[in-house]
Amino acid sequence: MIVALEPVLWSFINVNCLPVGPQQVKRTNYPYRGLSTLSRGLTTHPGESRACLVVLQELIFGQRSMLSVGFALKTGRLWRPTQVAIRTMASAGGATPPFTTLAVSRPTEFVTHVELHRPEKRNAMNKAFWREMVECFNEIADDPVCRVVVFSGSGKLFTAGLDLMDMASDMLHPEGDDTARVSWNVRKLITKYQETFSVIEKCPKPVVAAVHGGCIGGGVDLITACDIRLCTQDAFFQVKEVDIGLAADVGTLQRLPKVIGSSSLVNELALTARRMYADEAKSCGLVSRVFVDKDAMMAGALEMAGEIAARSPVAVQGTKLNLIYARDHSVEEGLGYMATWNMSMLQTADVMKSAQASMEKKSPKDVVFSKL
Repeated sequence: MIVALEPVLWSFINVNCLPVGPQQVKRTNYPYRGLSTLSRGLTTHPGESRACLVVLQELIFGQRSMLSVGFALKTGRLWRPTQVAIRTMASAGGATPPFTTLAVSRPTEFVTHVELHRPEKRNAMNKAFWREMVECFNEIADDPVCRVVVFSGSGKLFTAGLDLMDMASDMLHPEGDDTARVSWNVRKLITKYQETFSVIEKCPKPVVAAVHGGCIGGGVDLITACDIRLCTQDAFFQVKEVDIGLAADVGTLQRLPKVIGSSSLVNELALTARRMYADEAKSCGLVSRVFVDKDAMMAGALEMAGEIAARSPVAVQGTKLNLIYARDHSVEEGLGYMATWNMSMLQTADVMKSAQASMEKKSPKDVVFSKL
């Protein structure tokens, strides 16, 4: 029976992953290696066949994501289906392998929690962080189970910004034989770091930033790329770059003016590096809600994420993408893009399901939408 099920597994891989065989899957990234291990488990680990089949079932029915299979493989928990590979809440432990700076969890159905997890370093952004953010959000973008993301920081504050000690070699000693080549390499480095936060904006899943304590330097770059921002009463925001002798170059100067709308206030914050506290952040529109403490904020963030996740993923992701397009284009261009977008997206079953639920006075949470 176990051998007979192997074609079922590979059929699932061919439909949902890559149209290749086991040897090629092994050479791809870790979610697919996890599936390869599942396949081997069906035939070479008879004692573990039940666990293997349970994981396969969870994959097919959307109870486990491709991302979680990779995490399970990396952490050695693939054969323990009762122990969820992506933790219930990220703060329950350290960083989630293969990441060293991020803890990824699935606190509720369809909601992914990403936590910046370097509390001993005040969540400072080291070299690994800049790379892992891109890897993590690219995986999330392709995860059909995830519908919304909550991003937070561990420890006493959201982030202290750039890890100057770890990043010094890249910043102070760029490679190159002459000025032109040094400059070219510096530009490549800056654009690579810019992608670390642009990947949040490019991710079609809405991202809710939950800020407590300090949000300094690169933290402002990060949250301005998010779709919704919440904070605690003790939170403060600081565009710190001028204090270390440089202009902010990974997103703050481009996104903050469009977030809060006051060029005078943006100029003041960017040129003086002064702290903006929670009340001012709310009054200017940087955040939409302020909570008494971190626990209350995380509960509020997860509740909000749950409300978003209950809606049609076609509608939610289309809304995010069109809001971003409208921000960067004229009204006329935005309307034209929207018409082109909806000429196909309106042909989804989600419209009829949502309309029927509304007429029957049902909650959106009662409607079952297909994965996207």
